Amino acid sequence: MDLIKKLDECEQRLKELNEQVLDPNLVKDQKKYKDVMREHGHMSDVCALYDEYKKVLQGIKDATEMITMEDDQEMKEMAREELRALEEQLPQLEDQIKLKLIPPDPLDEKNIILEIRSAAGGDEASLFVRDLWEMYCHLAERKGWKTEVMEQQETEVGGFNKIVTSISGKFVYGSIRWESGVHRVQRVPATESQGRLQTSTATVAVLPEAEETEIEIKPGDVRIDVMRAGGPGGQCVNTTDSAVRLTHIPTGLVVIQQDEKSQIKNKEKAFRVLRARLFDLEESKKQAERAAARQGMVGSGARSEKIRTYNYPQDRVTDHRINFSQHNLPGFMAGDMDDMLDALNVYAKEEQFKELG
Repeated sequence: MDLIKKLDECEQRLKELNEQVLDPNLVKDQKKYKDVMREHGHMSDVCALYDEYKKVLQGIKDATEMITMEDDQEMKEMAREELRALEEQLPQLEDQIKLKLIPPDPLDEKNIILEIRSAAGGDEASLFVRDLWEMYCHLAERKGWKTEVMEQQETEVGGFNKIVTSISGKFVYGSIRWESGVHRVQRVPATESQGRLQTSTATVAVLPEAEETEIEIKPGDVRIDVMRAGGPGGQCVNTTDSAVRLTHIPTGLVVIQQDEKSQIKNKEKAFRVLRARLFDLEESKKQAERAAARQGMVGSGARSEKIRTYNYPQDRVTDHRINFSQHNLPGFMAGDMDDMLDALNVYAKEEQFKELG
């Protein structure tokens, strides 16, 4: 891809968008207005970097001419120093521009439904699910996001077989969209008397939360069953039929919600989860159409793909998709995940830029 040519196209596009923004009729179509304003903000950022890029290129040209034409040795040396500084700045600026050229994904602004389930490892896997859930809750607290538990299946040892949480706030999906997959932990369980290392796994699913207008659920497509809620060991949590099970007949998806004492609230939560899962199905179909590009980015995103290992004896967390490791595992589990998340997002954008090229 010719970078200058691409940036010239962006400048032209910004002029067109400036005209659209000034059109008083634009606000009458809220969807179009939102799309135009999002693209306008993106193109404004790109063109601001392009202005800086042009200044650096012009500075390199001027310094080179001064070195060639100037007789004064002191002036030549000053020009050489300036040239060195500008040539160091140029590739960094080009990298910034390449990443910024990737159009923002509208999904990145969405809230999410986070599902974490235990996989291999029994009780230790359920404890790992709790650790992962707490990790994401700490991250949310750091980011100023709001969390709400939608469903939980607690185990007798204090872990979770499954926990579903909604996370809302600014740029939630865009920040942790690459967390879906199998997470593996290697550590000595608290219940292990011989001190033997155990490997356990949990699956994480990050589902962008859909608005009611985005996913239409026809009443005839959903069977709604109500029942009494049950807890660990099968004991009755309450004596009313407050638990709700939704079965989406066309897809076979089943959602059970029983955390609230109110049947109405459970039904509302269940439909939120169902919409998110249906939305995820639709997005997965779209992604499958460009599977080769996505595979090149940060893996397939399949629930069965092992993406990360948390190695406690070595105080190390490693993401296998980008071969990125960092130490201070306690800090990472306390929500200090920015380096990892940034590396994943940068890698994905770099791969997207290659696809554009």
